[in-house]
Amino acid sequence: MASFLDRLGFGKRGTKETLKDRLELVLAYDRAKIAPGKVDALRQDLLEVVRKYFPTEGSNIEVEQRGDTIMLVANIPLEKDGKPGGR
Repeated sequence: MASFLDRLGFGKRGTKETLKDRLELVLAYDRAKIAPGKVDALRQDLLEVVRKYFPTEGSNIEVEQRGDTIMLVANIPLEKDGKPGGR
């Protein structure tokens, strides 16, 4: 149950902050006219393409809003020689 709540973003921060962030993203998607499922589909496609060329361990792809700009930010650790982080 805890991992389910962590995936929703409730495990690390308070509920109030999490809900505020989610509302801001929903408003940003609405302003940019981005369909609700489009960002999730884009995340999956990006991961599939990266994993086609590089072994990866985990990923963190988020949509952020800075002022009037909406950005897709990807943090995808690549493995080198089969070891995480190229070690």
